[in-house]
Amino acid sequence: MDWMYFLELAVNGALAGLMYALVAIGIVLIYKSSSVPNLAQGALTMVGPYLVLAFAGQVGLSMWVAIPLAMLSMFVLGVAIERIALRRLAGQPIVMILMMTLGLDIFLRATALTFWGGSGRNMAIGISDAPLFVGPLLVNRAYAIGAAVTLVLFAISVFFFRTRMGVVLRAIADDYTASWSVGISVERGVALSWALSAVAATAAGVLWGSVQTVDQSLSLLLLKGITVGVLGGLDSIGGALLAGLLLGILENVASGYLDPLLGGGTRELVVAAVLILTIMVRPHGLFGRHDIERI
Repeated sequence: MDWMYFLELAVNGALAGLMYALVAIGIVLIYKSSSVPNLAQGALTMVGPYLVLAFAGQVGLSMWVAIPLAMLSMFVLGVAIERIALRRLAGQPIVMILMMTLGLDIFLRATALTFWGGSGRNMAIGISDAPLFVGPLLVNRAYAIGAAVTLVLFAISVFFFRTRMGVVLRAIADDYTASWSVGISVERGVALSWALSAVAATAAGVLWGSVQTVDQSLSLLLLKGITVGVLGGLDSIGGALLAGLLLGILENVASGYLDPLLGGGTRELVVAAVLILTIMVRPHGLFGRHDIERI
């Protein structure tokens, strides 16, 4: 066995997995505050980089001005989604809220297709194509930078959850009925979760857009994000980080060895297998909270 080849696959898979975790963090943020798996996270991941390109290409701003401006716009969009589409569903069955997020996903993808078309666009954020060697290992430079950005945002989120507003969000996540009873504005907390989720989606979309191109396929990152979120535990941000690492390593190692034999497609097979097995064996994931209820 060529251990160097195995290590190279594992390291690059781990870096890509951290970028999956950035998509999953947005899903976890919303689930923690409202117990809703957000099926629109993939579309938000696609819309963010389109806004960056619009500000940079059509308005003529620098890319480094366009990115924070797009994040601010997505923050406002996240608040608007909660205020206009979801708040009126409070008290409705969870399946209705889930279907609303699916409707939002379809609406956002159709809107992007209408305004920006279906052709791929380059996201030039200055990442060099030159090979990056870490010792004897060849590492994907874009994955390495994306993983570093993910870790920085993860550290910021850990700090945020220790602030007063973060404690409020944790209280809402633990028991929003009790939070209401002590005067906490649950609606404002859920809206903030949607806003932060949209900002995380923009960061993930920009990084993945620089790896591939910005097009409708970015919305398919929802499948990776959901899988990472479920594996880590839908209410655990740290779990999403570890699950991203595991999924990235598994799919990259599997595709490296099996794709030449089977002709491709093993990445999607690994993702589907991980999602199905997690739900069958450990429905609350590796670090998700398993509530105990008296029967």
